[in-house]
Amino acid sequence: MPTAQSDGATINYEIEGPQNAPVLILSNSIATNLHMWDEQAPMFSKQFRVVRYDRRGHGKSSAPKGPYTMELLSRDALAVADAVGAKKFNWCGLSLGGMVGQWLGANAPERLNKLVISNTNFYYTEKQPWDDRIKLVTEKGMTALADPMMERWFTPETRARSPEKVARVRAMLTATPVDGFVGCCQAIREMDFRESNKNIAVPTLVMVGAKDIATIPAFGEAMVAQIKGSKLATIPDAAHISNVEQPKIYADTVIRFLNS
Repeated sequence: MPTAQSDGATINYEIEGPQNAPVLILSNSIATNLHMWDEQAPMFSKQFRVVRYDRRGHGKSSAPKGPYTMELLSRDALAVADAVGAKKFNWCGLSLGGMVGQWLGANAPERLNKLVISNTNFYYTEKQPWDDRIKLVTEKGMTALADPMMERWFTPETRARSPEKVARVRAMLTATPVDGFVGCCQAIREMDFRESNKNIAVPTLVMVGAKDIATIPAFGEAMVAQIKGSKLATIPDAAHISNVEQPKIYADTVIRFLNS
């Protein structure tokens, strides 16, 4: 089990694909682990050196107490890139992974080839929902959040037709350490990329789920307006965890952009 060391945390990662291929780092949502990408990894690894990792406080990575910051989470990602010898890489991040991608695009552009940010946001005016989630899991544990989050993360159609997909992600959420979830909630609550996104100059694709109520398509449209030259792609019949709901469409969209 390869790991990277970063600012007091041990970060677990996996690597697959041709050794000399361009590196593609995948970064998942809050309260999931690197297995969120299980359906994409075989598709991506045909032509990319695919690196996926458990962010601090998630999966097999260590879970130091927070608060975390978006810079801290992003420097964890750079530590993983350094560990695999990737001076430059492509980035594909969903939700919190997309937030980390925005930080990297503005603050470490020399490390990036192309940037994909999906089902994500750049600033929350309302902080209370994050405080409410922190309070809930601190008092009652991650299970108390599981069913409401699955309703936000997946369309009703997916929950009815593919309960096994939902169950897999739900299990990741309930297994997430409370300290890790709380630390990441704090980072998201304090995030503000309204100005820094204007400095992103690397080729960028913003992806939205057509039925995402957690990070609504309007957030993606706003990011496209902020990031000069960026492109927008909409994943049909998908809510928040769009790569799990529409694995092939998601992978094809990313590959098409990376090869363009």
